[in-house]
Amino acid sequence: MVPEPEALDQDHEKFFESTFKKNFKGLVRYAFTVVKDSEVAEEIVQNMFVRLWEKREQVSINESVTGYLYRSVYNDSLNYLKHLKVRDAYQNYAMEREQFEQPASEQLETRELEEKIRRALGELPEKCRTIFQMSRFEELRYQEIADELSLPVKTVENQMGKALRLLRVKLAEYLPSFLLLLTPFFC
Repeated sequence: MVPEPEALDQDHEKFFESTFKKNFKGLVRYAFTVVKDSEVAEEIVQNMFVRLWEKREQVSINESVTGYLYRSVYNDSLNYLKHLKVRDAYQNYAMEREQFEQPASEQLETRELEEKIRRALGELPEKCRTIFQMSRFEELRYQEIADELSLPVKTVENQMGKALRLLRVKLAEYLPSFLLLLTPFFC
């Protein structure tokens, strides 16, 4: 006799809940050893569990569940550190750019543009922003992004198109300046 789908969902939920309770604290401690920030470590673990729950039907664990969880947290922690590195590189770039002699009005316009870009990127949906940053700031190809995020390449392409459309709308008045500012990232 095959169990009802409803009973199967309840079993999955119970297993997931017990796995969460059993591993959460240890995973947070582990993430902390990598990222050195307790709030970020907790957020990384929570996000990993949310992602795991959302993709539970597609995920196939061919090793111990605990091993899979620790490897996922490790990879997510490294991705977080990469994100920090990209953000720091962008900030350094922006500071270097400001050091060039520019008239005061141009400096003000540049700062306004950089703030608008930061806000526009912040307003993108999380997945869309992540894919855009990986493509433009980390210089990853779509296939590499798809592999790293466990997504189809077509989804990455669609999310990039969506990001570019939204940024074009948000930054329409600055578009020529925006393109000049991002030129080093496209080279």
